Parts: sequence; structure tokens; C-alpha cells
Amino acid sequence: MQSAEVKFNRNSLLLTLKRYSSAVSEMEKTILLPSLLRDVPSGCEAADETCRDLYANYLMLKAIRNTVESSLILLDDHKGKNTTFNKTLEPSVDADPEALFLFHLRGLFSVMSDLIKKTRGLTEKYLDIIGLAN
Repeated sequence: MQSAEVKFNRNSLLLTLKRYSSAVSEMEKTILLPSLLRDVPSGCEAADETCRDLYANYLMLKAIRNTVESSLILLDDHKGKNTTFNKTLEPSVDADPEALFLFHLRGLFSVMSDLIKKTRGLTEKYLDIIGLAN
């Protein structure tokens, strides 16, 4: 039983997000001159449209961390970017990693908002049934 709890905790979304935030903070502490990363290839193929230099990757990783920590998602913040979405509004496999992250994060927030509404509705219905509704 305890090993299942440890496995669950290790794989929890919250813990993973904390680990990501810590990794980005450590990256920021280590990289004192991020401008040195400009024009340094990130190791992807030049023909790849999402290929960036290490400085662009550095900025993207920080932006994702800031989004995770602030919980602010702007719905139109990446309209100008080449995000490679198909007709069903799902990102393609080779889309920009930041665009993929934001797509899935928006989806997660949307599902969680729906679940919150359902939970509140169920709670209100229960209070109504037992005669404690407002």
C-alpha cells in the first residue's frame, strides 16, 4: 500500500510541475549570461521549422515555467507563432514545444473547469435535496 502511495506521489502532476520549476530555477542560477547562448544550435535539424538556438530554448523554458507558476494562460498569446495545427485544432507532432504545452495546458484547465462546475452543481443539488439550499 505504501509503495503505491510513493509511486502516485512521484508521478503526480503537482510534483512534476514543481520539479520542472526547480530545474528552470537551477538553469537560471547556472546560466549567468544567457546571451552567450545566442546563435548556438540546439541540435535539431536546420530544415525543422521549430529548430531554435539555445537562447530561444532558454527563453521558452522560462516562459513555460512562468505560465505554470502564475496559472495565467492567454488564449490568443501565440496566434502569430507557427504552431502547425491541423483542421481539428490539435497540434501536430512536430509543432513548437511551447505551443504543444500551452495547447494541453488549456485543455487541462478546460476539463478541470468543467469538473469544478459539475462538482458545485452536484453539491448544490445535494443541499437542495436535504433542504439546506440557499
